[in-house]
Amino acid sequence: MTTTYSEPSAIERKAILDRTKSIAVVGASSNPSRASNFVMTYLASSLCDFDLYPVNPRETEINGITCYPSLEALPVTPDLVDVFRKSDDCPGVAEEAVAIGASTLWLQLGIRSDEAAAIGLAADLDVVMDRCTKIEHARFAGGLHLAGFNTGVISSRRRG
Repeated sequence: MTTTYSEPSAIERKAILDRTKSIAVVGASSNPSRASNFVMTYLASSLCDFDLYPVNPRETEINGITCYPSLEALPVTPDLVDVFRKSDDCPGVAEEAVAIGASTLWLQLGIRSDEAAAIGLAADLDVVMDRCTKIEHARFAGGLHLAGFNTGVISSRRRG
């Protein structure tokens, strides 16, 4: 058991997403201009096959999905806890993720917390920091161009 974070490789991140069936989105927002809403909309789309559980004590429903006030209030144990909170809040979220038995703690793009990572790693959770679940899923599904948009083409050939 290690408590020192080392970034999972692309293969390891793909494996995490491949085995993930349920995702709790901590800090989810009903505001469509917020990143958490955009990511949740993508994760709920037909491109993905995840059961989603938004977590925000100030919301009751987001995009037609029941919202829960805390991880502890969820009706299931999510495989992955996707965190849209400031770094200072992440150790507490990590402790909650460990307490409910989640498998993965995933801190969204721009979010890093060595303390949260240490908490997750000490409990044998997979930990990903400063990565977006939407971007990673799209990349591994073959739908994300290096410029960040869907080309609709999956190929290793150069266009000629």
